[in-house]
Amino acid sequence: MGGLGSTRWAFVSTKDTVESARSLDINSLNRAGCLHPGYRCGWEWRRGSDRVAWITLWQDDDRLILSYRVSRNGGKWRDVEQPTQIVWMPCHLGGQRPYFLCPGIVNGVVCNRRVTKLYGAGDYFLCRHCYRLAYASQRENGSDRAFRRAHKIRARLGGDASTAWSFPERPKGMHLKTFSRLQSELSRAELQGFTILVERLGVTPPWLDRARKVLQEG
Repeated sequence: MGGLGSTRWAFVSTKDTVESARSLDINSLNRAGCLHPGYRCGWEWRRGSDRVAWITLWQDDDRLILSYRVSRNGGKWRDVEQPTQIVWMPCHLGGQRPYFLCPGIVNGVVCNRRVTKLYGAGDYFLCRHCYRLAYASQRENGSDRAFRRAHKIRARLGGDASTAWSFPERPKGMHLKTFSRLQSELSRAELQGFTILVERLGVTPPWLDRARKVLQEG
């Protein structure tokens, strides 16, 4: 890959999923007023109360200029100024919606995809296709999917997503029948996740067989 997108940021994860890379959402920028002519603003990413990365943005005609600093492998910091064209497309029910035109260059060809998000998975903010980023769900195996279902149920019930915590109490106002159904779904999802994991290891702990019997009897 040459041109924009040929290198990586030091302070961005190099994992190959969209969830691992910092992103710029053009709809969020539009709501914040960053696409107004002549507007200049800062954009930042936080981890809790700590600011971990930031860039400066300003509008220049039909382009949004991204200005920031990068460092690779702990090396010297350098300034990057990335012009990114924006196009406005009509909506079916009226009005217009903004899109980025990805400036990435792959094998000498400019990407120019119309996208709503650009990802900082390298030196530049490019679309997920240029960086070949997949969604985390696409990389999940059977146990990952099962535990993700379980985590969603725990979150719906207002509990901690981790399997290390006990089953959440029934939320106020939730029907007992609904709560019992979710409780059963959660138990089955977590059992499926653990079953797949231990089958890979070739060892089945006694508690897993007991849990299977309880669910079958229930």
